[in-house]
Amino acid sequence: MTTLVTASDLKRSYEVKRGWFRAPAHLQAVGGISFAIETGKTLAVVGESGCGKSTLARLVTLIEKPSAGTLMLDGLDAVDPPANAVKPLRRTVQIVFQNPYGSLNPRKRVGAILEEPLVINTTLSRQDRRAQALDMMARVGLRPEQYRRYPHMFSGGQRQRIAIARALMVRPKLLVADEPVSALDVSVQAQVLNLLTDLQRELGLTYLFISHDLGVVRHIADDVMIMYLGIAVEHGPKERIFARPLHPYAQALLDATPGLGRNRQRTVPKGELPSPLDPPKGCVFSTRCPHVTELCRVQRPPLRPLDGRLVACHYAERFLEAQAV
Repeated sequence: MTTLVTASDLKRSYEVKRGWFRAPAHLQAVGGISFAIETGKTLAVVGESGCGKSTLARLVTLIEKPSAGTLMLDGLDAVDPPANAVKPLRRTVQIVFQNPYGSLNPRKRVGAILEEPLVINTTLSRQDRRAQALDMMARVGLRPEQYRRYPHMFSGGQRQRIAIARALMVRPKLLVADEPVSALDVSVQAQVLNLLTDLQRELGLTYLFISHDLGVVRHIADDVMIMYLGIAVEHGPKERIFARPLHPYAQALLDATPGLGRNRQRTVPKGELPSPLDPPKGCVFSTRCPHVTELCRVQRPPLRPLDGRLVACHYAERFLEAQAV
């Protein structure tokens, strides 16, 4: 199995102005993320709002440039690519956004929306572009007569199918899905997730799937990376993390998800998410963790291997022993 995506210590920070007479602050949205995705597999990135997962999606799709770190896409340097590699990189990765109502141009018909990537990236004739657009519409479950309709004439689920079709028009190898079903009804969510699974199998796609919903992640992911305040706190195969989460934040997420909670005392985080402008000095979860010690407050735990996954917790062995009882 080949590796399509390799990220090493990716970081993204922003300068935040605080007034005329105060020095600007620095907000670190992504604080050093490393991962790899094998071809044809799905890595799900999970975390609550503000953890940096959407910023990570923008880095991988080349919308933003990382402040530090390396990113390789299909063997090419995606941070500082040579001039002749920029266009192939843009076609290698595409994104599906969260809101299907805002991601489509309301002034254009569906056919024009789908053909636009081909106009920009290929020299196909109008007839060939139309043929490819109709073929992709059929793949995502849309009818040929809908080719000339406008986005406002579709339901939310149909609009997200259009967005998926548009992302696939240039035949990317990697599809980044940023909360693609969170704005849809539950019944429609299942349809779109099944569509993504079918497309992955038919086209050999690789997914980076961004979500806050562990129920959705359990359906589609191969590997899971849990983020908190810009860093990864647990990362490994889906089966291991869902069966026996080791980081207290991962335990809290599972306990808070209906149908996924464990039959033991629940892990309940205290307080609110800290400001990314002033993160904790030690473990990023130390201000909310029910198991916090003085070591957690002063020393940040590294992401280290344990029980077939990576976990950033000083006391992960203790949790592993407790769950084995």
